[in-house]
Amino acid sequence: MLLSELPSSEYNPFYHTYIMALGNVGLVEELTSGRDVFLSLLEEIPEKKLDYAYAEGKWSLAEALLHILDTERIFQYRALRIARNDKTELPGFDQDEYVPHSNAAERSAQDLIEEYAAVRNSTIALFKSLDETALKRVGVVSGSKMSVRAIGFIISGHQSHHVGILRKRYLN
Repeated sequence: MLLSELPSSEYNPFYHTYIMALGNVGLVEELTSGRDVFLSLLEEIPEKKLDYAYAEGKWSLAEALLHILDTERIFQYRALRIARNDKTELPGFDQDEYVPHSNAAERSAQDLIEEYAAVRNSTIALFKSLDETALKRVGVVSGSKMSVRAIGFIISGHQSHHVGILRKRYLN
């Protein structure tokens, strides 16, 4: 499944920037290569840098990393529900409410690496298991139509977006 096969009618326009930043990639291939790139980035982060925030009121590096993990878990759950033909409308979530309860300050770099690898490997396994019918299945998320395949590309695009922020604002 290539990104060029994804019509914009299958996701909320809010996610267009994330999706279009990827180029014409394959879904599982992008999830896999994104995992490898992100793991390399995580392995370069010194432990002492995890509590760094680039400005007052901004998330620490550890909080930003956990935001990426939380978001992937939520989108993975959405993909599973829709893929299994669950017709329940799925709610949005407030990312800013998650961060204070993430216990980011107590996490080690190694712990974050291991957790990220587990979450992304689970995402890859889920999307590898889905057939064309499941990938094209559409549900309602936060009041908008969203396909399973769009969710996969959003997961990749969201991470890619944050990699840019991490490199520019936290690791520069």
